[in-house]
Amino acid sequence: MIIKESAENYLETIYMLNKKNGYVRSIDIANELGFSKPSISVAMKGFREDGYIYVDTDGKITLTQKGTEVAERVYERHQVIAKALMALGVDEQTAFEDSCKLEHDLSDKSFEKIKEHFEKYNK
Repeated sequence: MIIKESAENYLETIYMLNKKNGYVRSIDIANELGFSKPSISVAMKGFREDGYIYVDTDGKITLTQKGTEVAERVYERHQVIAKALMALGVDEQTAFEDSCKLEHDLSDKSFEKIKEHFEKYNK
């Protein structure tokens, strides 16, 4: 499944906010990403229509199984790449900023090798 980087960022943000707060609303996403509420509303409409999220009558956003799969994949990449960079001596802030850039463009093959190597040497 090919999904755009911006969509991955939205879904990952929903995933992280849900883990942090136990719920997610459009305003939470807008505040987290620094986007306008109307921009978030347009994006959420598209995600809802494409089956990535569900929005209840109170406006709370929940990832569907399809949305969760994308979000968890991106979140794992973000975490593993950042931790690998920190293990190499990169400061935490830079590591997380760089991992956000790399997580979207890195091939599955390369990511799996980085993950394998990191797990082998950092148990």
